[in-house]
Amino acid sequence: MARRREKDLAEALKRDPERLPGHVAVIMDGNGRWARRRGLPRIAGHAAGRAVVRNIVIASSNLGLKELTLYTFSMENWNRPRTEVSALMHLLDQTLREQVDEMDENNVTLRALGRLDLLPKYALSRVERSVERLSKNTGLKLNIALSYGGRAEILDAVRGIARGVEKGEVRPSDIDEDLFRTFLYLPDSSDPDLLIRTSGELRISNFLLWQLAYTEIYITDVLWPDFRGRHLYEAISVYQKRDRRFGGLRRASRTRR
Repeated sequence: MARRREKDLAEALKRDPERLPGHVAVIMDGNGRWARRRGLPRIAGHAAGRAVVRNIVIASSNLGLKELTLYTFSMENWNRPRTEVSALMHLLDQTLREQVDEMDENNVTLRALGRLDLLPKYALSRVERSVERLSKNTGLKLNIALSYGGRAEILDAVRGIARGVEKGEVRPSDIDEDLFRTFLYLPDSSDPDLLIRTSGELRISNFLLWQLAYTEIYITDVLWPDFRGRHLYEAISVYQKRDRRFGGLRRASRTRR
């Protein structure tokens, strides 16, 4: 029944491709609570969430989304116990190692954003090799936010602009939103049209602070390990019914960018 509903939702969304969001961002929350409710260690929740990532990437690719950004590991996550951080890094390494072939088969491009230099060498190497392996693909752009914080990204952009001013490459009068964007981690990435947060929490947790200015937000109580393609499609269905005016009064065009 669930698979049939998922298929029906996908077919309904595909019938109106011009109203699909071009870029969906996801805060994958609830792994710890999922594990705790089952009397399992927290890392078991993260491991369960790994399979969900695979399914959502495939569902997004099949639907024809252009871009998907997943909040994978935040700057604040470095403050967790060392054992948990180490387990998460090894899980990242294992996930990319196991799923890169399938991503390649599905024509997925992989990109990473964040202070990647803070990652352990083995994890960073795995990320870099996976990014290179998938770099020539032309389908879904999968962005994984690693060692990422919205404030950190803005500060790093400001520092980059300041260095440009110091070298005489940038004039203060040149600084506008377009120039600022070129100093972000992924300057060619479009702003998310839709942000999905699982687990019912009502906050954006320092995620894509610059980019989310006019993003539609969808909150679901479903914990990330229980999230499925049908939940993604339900969120997109709700998005399609919203009137995006971007601060104006007239109904905005829903044409994908």
